[in-house]
Amino acid sequence: MALDQSFVGRTYPPTAPYEVGREKIREFAAAIGDASGAHIDPEAAKALGHTDVIAPPTFVFALTFAAAGQIIEDPELGLDFSRVVHGDQKFAYRRPVRAGDRLTVTSTVEKAETLAGNDVLSVRGDVHAEGGELVVTAWMKLVSRAAEGA
Repeated sequence: MALDQSFVGRTYPPTAPYEVGREKIREFAAAIGDASGAHIDPEAAKALGHTDVIAPPTFVFALTFAAAGQIIEDPELGLDFSRVVHGDQKFAYRRPVRAGDRLTVTSTVEKAETLAGNDVLSVRGDVHAEGGELVVTAWMKLVSRAAEGA
């Protein structure tokens, strides 16, 4: 089933605020093998000019993917999530994510297309700090593989 083109350009309400904690940053850095002091030691981060530990660049994926759930789970879109693979991811930062940030994500459907029988959904997640400051924009591409024989 092709994706509903009327979703292109649709923006969803912001998520509830997510408070970024030092331990979450440390755990994430450890999980990806990033031992940078800026991610684990507040004093090392301050020596680099930050107010507290900063998150590795891919940290916000979890927030933006969860926010995209509003889109992905909408049955009217026509996305077969059982066949989805993650196709692409990119980030454009205005500043690093810091411990203590309270972040919200606003998701927008940028593109919905069919390529070689596969449905491809492109979603942009704008991540804002409390007060409205844009911190990072994340783009993800999800590919719903064509059913065999389709």
